[in-house]
This record gives sequence, C-alpha cells and structure tokens, in this order.
Amino acid sequence: MKINVLVAEIGSTTTVVNAFQDIHTPCPKFIGQGQFPTTVFEGDVNIGLQGAIESLRTNLGVDKIEYDEMLATSSAAGGLKMTVHGLVYDMTVRAAKEAALGAGAIIHKITAGKLKRTDIKQLTEVKPNIILIAGGVDYGECDTAIYNAERIAELNLQTPIIYAGNIENQEEIKEIFKDKENKLYIVENVYPKIDQLNIEPTREVIQDVFEEHIIHAPGMQKVKEMVNGPIIPTPGAVMEASKLLKEELGDLITFDVGGATTDLHSVTEGSEEINRILISPEPLAKRTVEGDLGVYVNMLNIVEKIGRDKLLQQLDINIEEMIETHKPIPETKDEIKFVERLTQEAVSVALERHVGKLRHLYGPGGKTTIAEGKDLSNIKYVVGTGGALTRLPKRVEILKSVVGKNSDNMLLPTEGAKVLIDNDYIMASLGVLSKRYPEAALSLMKQSMEID
Repeated sequence: MKINVLVAEIGSTTTVVNAFQDIHTPCPKFIGQGQFPTTVFEGDVNIGLQGAIESLRTNLGVDKIEYDEMLATSSAAGGLKMTVHGLVYDMTVRAAKEAALGAGAIIHKITAGKLKRTDIKQLTEVKPNIILIAGGVDYGECDTAIYNAERIAELNLQTPIIYAGNIENQEEIKEIFKDKENKLYIVENVYPKIDQLNIEPTREVIQDVFEEHIIHAPGMQKVKEMVNGPIIPTPGAVMEASKLLKEELGDLITFDVGGATTDLHSVTEGSEEINRILISPEPLAKRTVEGDLGVYVNMLNIVEKIGRDKLLQQLDINIEEMIETHKPIPETKDEIKFVERLTQEAVSVALERHVGKLRHLYGPGGKTTIAEGKDLSNIKYVVGTGGALTRLPKRVEILKSVVGKNSDNMLLPTEGAKVLIDNDYIMASLGVLSKRYPEAALSLMKQSMEID
C-alpha cells in the first residue's frame, strides 16, 4: 500500500506512526496508526520506528507499506534539553524561557545575571542539547551576556549556542565563539525594549537547531535519513497545531496530559481591559510544563496532592491497591475511575499554575488593580489531547470542570468556552504536518475534533 505521508512520534517510551492519505486533495484522511516501544535503551530508536510501521501495516491489513514522505516529532532521549541564561529574571530571562518552552524544550537550568561557579558546574552536569544566551535590551546593558558567553565558551561543550540578547553584542559574541566547536546561531533579541517580547524568531531557530542536531538520540541519524521533512520536539508540534487551530477558530487552550508531565498551551492575546492593567507582557502563544503532574510516572505526586483519605471518600475504591498495581493504561472500571480523578487534578493544577491573576494594591490614592500573568478570559475553546484526555470515558467532563470556575482574582476561561477532543490523538503529528501542508493539517484536526 502506498501512503502519502507517515508521521512518526518518537516518544520517550512509545513510538507512534500515523498515516495520512489524500494529503494533496481538499479531503485528506487519517487512515490508521501503529505503535511500538521506543528503543532508546537498545541503542537504536530506528528499531522502534520499524516496529511501529509494522504495527501500522498489521492494523491496516496490508502486505506492504510504502510512503511518499515521512515527517517526525521526537521526545526520545529526554527530549530537547536546554539551559537559559539572561540578565534580569522577570525580563530577558523570562522572555528567553518563554521562547524555549514554546519551542518544546525541557528547561534544566535557568540563570539570571553573571554565571557563578555552581552554575557552571550544573551546566556541565546537565549536558544540554542547546544553550540559550540572552540579556539586555537593544543598546542597553552589555557586560553580562558577554561574560556568560565567555564562561560557556571556556567549557568546550560542543553544544549549539543561540544568542538572542542585546544586538549591540552580536559581533562580540561571534568573536568569542569563532575558534570554538560550538555552532553559533545569532537571533533577534527576545526582549528588545522594556515590556516588549519578541520570542517567535528564537522559538523558530530552537526548532531548527533541534532538527539539525537531533542525532543525540541513539540511532536518530538513521531516522533523520528516512525522514523527508522536519523533525521537531513533540511539545513544540502540539504548540504549532494549537496556533494553527487558533487562526481558524479563535482563542484557545490545549491540555496535553501524559504519563510524566502535563503541558498547557494557550494561544490568546487576552482582553483589552486586562491588557491595559498588565504589569509585564505575555506572549501570544505560551506553554507551561508541569513535570510533577504525570498520571503514570508521577502518579504518587498527584495522589499526595489530593490526599489518600479524600481519594477514598470520593472514589470508594481500594486506593492502596490502585497505587500498587498502577499501569500505563487503565483497564478495569476502578483503574479508569482512579486515572480520571488523577487527570482531573492534573488539569486543574496545571491551569492554576498557568493562568494570570488580578492583584489589588492599596496606597495613598486608594485601591489600584493590576494584572500579572496570562489572561485566559477570552478563551473560546478548551482542547484535550494526550493519552488521558483522548481515551478516558469522562474526558469531556474533566475539561468542562475547569471552565467557568468561580474566582475573583484568576483570569480563567469563562463558562461559554467549548470543549474539543483530539479523538484520533493526532495533534502532535498534525503540528509537524502543518509545517509542510497547513491546509491539510487543519482539515484533519477539524475531523479529529468533529468540527463542521
């Protein structure tokens, strides 16, 4: 069977291959999926990829699979590990962090100001895939970024370096790394003026650098040779899909609840009313990743957050047995109830950590109200993807539970927000597909979410 496009999602534990047909027509189709354990520890992720393609062949009931193109997302070998180094935490550091998270990175180290000896030690221990250096508005403070670049250059890590700070430093940064083995990428400043974010150029370069240096995962070089198009980090692909859907439908948030983490992507400018009192700028597209809110690997974190006694009262099941026998995919009625409650907590806590808030300040002139963080009050759609929110029976109810919550100070989605589910669990695949075929990706996303 000849398939137009295969998209491989090479995850940390599972490799999934999705097949798409009629991609060049007005009516593209999702025709099937195969999966196989990711084989990082066997020393070659290509084994898992071939296993997933074989699984797809079996599921489609065909003798042989051929394809015109293969694209890929990857979070294998720990995903895209980054460190971020800026000047002031609430300004350039925060802007650089937003760019890295939006691109799908896992940030292992953040520093503000000049690097200390302990920072250098931790940096060498992390062994990041990319180092992002920022600092200073354009034609502002120069010394910190130059100092940090010099200290990093001395480490001889051979790690790609992205510089996205004060443009006045660009030639100096080139000089620092000119005899080093680090590949250097110079990008527009992520924080060119006070209260102005410019994160999209850096976000795009991060994904390009990730693709260029993807061979850090064992066997990934073979995969790169098989793939005709881009390879981007899986969370970055979900963000790309969310941005594409926002252009079609309006402001939205996307929850991606997984076994190890819960990601929340929001694509909204917020309301004009809140923007007028916002004390620092927020990006149009924002991602937060909660590394303690996974429903499998980090199940115990969520259990302790809820409380075992409370879980027992709410679910009337043997909680200790559920914990002892917890599996990646729930099967029994009690196991499903247990994971649904974990997922509801993960969604609720992730939203509380992501959303902005109103604060009331009191002074000689009376009460003043300010806003800080991401305003979600204009959200029209709440999207669910990931294993939990595409497969659990109460997935819609779980997402509805966070819409219209009463809060005087949190800038939450209102009651009118509509819930959409990525029923085919293909949102990440469509994010990478959108890089080449945006119209087909949008059509397939609307099919998956049953949007007319």
